[in-house]
Amino acid sequence: MAIKEHGRQYDLVLLGASGYTGRLTAEHIATNLPSHLKWAVAGRSESKLNAVVAECQKLNSDRLPPSAPAPAMVPFPVPDLNACTELTADRNTGVEIAHVDDEAQLRALVQKAFVVITTVGPYCLYGEPIFKLCAETGTHYLDCTGEVPWVARMINKYEDTARKSGAIMIPQSGMESAPADLVTWSMAQHLRKHLNAPTKDAIVTIHKLRISSKPSGGTLATLLVFFEHFPLKEIIEATKPYAFSPIPHTSGARPRKSLLQRMLGVTSLPYLGRVTTSIAGTTDQAVVTRTWGLLHEVPSRKDEFYGPQFTWVEYFTARNWLHGVAVHFALAVGGFLLAFVPPFRSLVRRFVFQPGEGTGREGMAKEEVEYRGTASPDVDDNPTGKQAFCRAWYHGSLYALTGVFLAEGALTILEEDVQLGGGSFTPACLGKGYLDRLDGAGFKIDVQTVEG
Repeated sequence: MAIKEHGRQYDLVLLGASGYTGRLTAEHIATNLPSHLKWAVAGRSESKLNAVVAECQKLNSDRLPPSAPAPAMVPFPVPDLNACTELTADRNTGVEIAHVDDEAQLRALVQKAFVVITTVGPYCLYGEPIFKLCAETGTHYLDCTGEVPWVARMINKYEDTARKSGAIMIPQSGMESAPADLVTWSMAQHLRKHLNAPTKDAIVTIHKLRISSKPSGGTLATLLVFFEHFPLKEIIEATKPYAFSPIPHTSGARPRKSLLQRMLGVTSLPYLGRVTTSIAGTTDQAVVTRTWGLLHEVPSRKDEFYGPQFTWVEYFTARNWLHGVAVHFALAVGGFLLAFVPPFRSLVRRFVFQPGEGTGREGMAKEEVEYRGTASPDVDDNPTGKQAFCRAWYHGSLYALTGVFLAEGALTILEEDVQLGGGSFTPACLGKGYLDRLDGAGFKIDVQTVEG
């Protein structure tokens, strides 16, 4: 499929390419995206970016490295380079020097790009300038944040700007929260197609999570900064169900939980087994419930709307009851300590990777993740208890999977008429074309009808 004509210097710019997640994203672009893609890596350090370019060329010497076309091929207005002398380190290799606190550099950069991916976090510290400028300049945008209050701020501040400019803004497009969003969308569309019914209750579980080491330095830096940056009231408001939805959820329907489950966090579910509280539940909920509202509002997506009685919840698969209770209370106690005990955050800092560091290649190859889910139809008569059952899986590094989500999302925008207009969207809004690309990149989704 051909890349759209857009008149900008680059099809894609990857900001933060020398960081841990950024490097893995660059590698996926180099080995999987079209060989004629015009792309650039961007960040603060020219030497580190050049190292990324060199590594990409080793991985796939048959494709173009990050590169810029000749100046005569750039019809889009470019900034006055005399006024911003540090902007470009090397026009022939597509290495762009841009500091996140230098608005002139960032504006010049985003005006060159049709799509920008940014992996520079914590986003609450470094993310707003690039989000703002993409919204203003009509440059499409993806990131891999999991900072829900920050996303809420960006939507409130720049949604109208993006609508006017036509920029498609898709935050939370990495492990948080693309898998849960896409699993939910896939089950809902299965019910529409095979049972001709909207969705009532959707449940997603992180069924298998095999990781070989602790989180990357960037992830842990974000976690530690999160509780220092956001007031507790703002966190609570942003993580309420449907807080991101463009329409209110007026039915009052909520996931059903027993008193024992509310106390201990553990329950058993058909097809999903024994489950407990998910560490990503509130983060993913924000995106999934925003998708619910967007599918009702976006004209090209109205046929995909989940339904007015929709409920959603996420769990983590527990090995047994004791493990489930332990996970539930560990998350509760850990969250309390991070939020209210600054010395605990200082202690954690002593044992983490530095930003830019993470699991080595050997450990990454052993990692895998599997999601499972069920979705029941919103119908009056369902004597056999028919419902959708979904499995989604990926073998490999979870940070590499984030790179897959980001790169394939950018390619979907580059190649397809996604018919979204401008605004802040979610991964599922990219639709079936996005899922097809992810399938080719190793993230598999299978949905079947089962009887309950």
